[in-house]
Amino acid sequence: MPHAPTRAFNSLVTHGWNRLARVYNVPLVQRVAYRPPQDEIIGQLRQGDIRRIADVGCGTGILASRIQQDLQPEVIYGCDASVGMLRQAKTRSGEVNWLNRRAEDLGLPDGAVDAVVSTHAFHFFDHPAALAEFHRILSPGGLLAIVLINPRHRFAQLLQPTPIQNVAYFPSPDAMRLLVEEAGFRVTEQRAVRRPLPAPFVPDVLTVARRA
Repeated sequence: MPHAPTRAFNSLVTHGWNRLARVYNVPLVQRVAYRPPQDEIIGQLRQGDIRRIADVGCGTGILASRIQQDLQPEVIYGCDASVGMLRQAKTRSGEVNWLNRRAEDLGLPDGAVDAVVSTHAFHFFDHPAALAEFHRILSPGGLLAIVLINPRHRFAQLLQPTPIQNVAYFPSPDAMRLLVEEAGFRVTEQRAVRRPLPAPFVPDVLTVARRA
């Protein structure tokens, strides 16, 4: 299998998250920034009664551990490129299968899972390569659920010049939909994450799709 591509400066980003792993776990940061999208993901999984799941870009494992505790799936993988993040994750749960892998090369068999989820990590991935990998490891009709800041203002893309895009890229909702569809998925839902804060403060969007 050819080497899967990755976004430029990916190793720099990974080393940065190695250092930020402890800050990421601060309860206030989790409650305000990350809990609402995690609630959305768990709702999608519960609704579909999905039993084999991969959380890609799992960070310190809060969502993967919640999925294990709340849904008791047949198998849950927590995948992240950062060793520092996974070191924290492994102290959180011994029942999750933690994988130190990039999103573009997860190392799982074809059709290994029935759902791939990702919250606030997709912007660091090589989008086409990661989506192709998600499509490969999903079973037919499998669920894809991604939460990402998808700037909706028409001028937002001007704030992402090429040097920024080499580190992380935040597509608009329409661009996100197109990326997902071009990877062989059928988008079933796309909407703002439900939060106690006004959407402009955290303009993240939930995109839900099925493997065609």
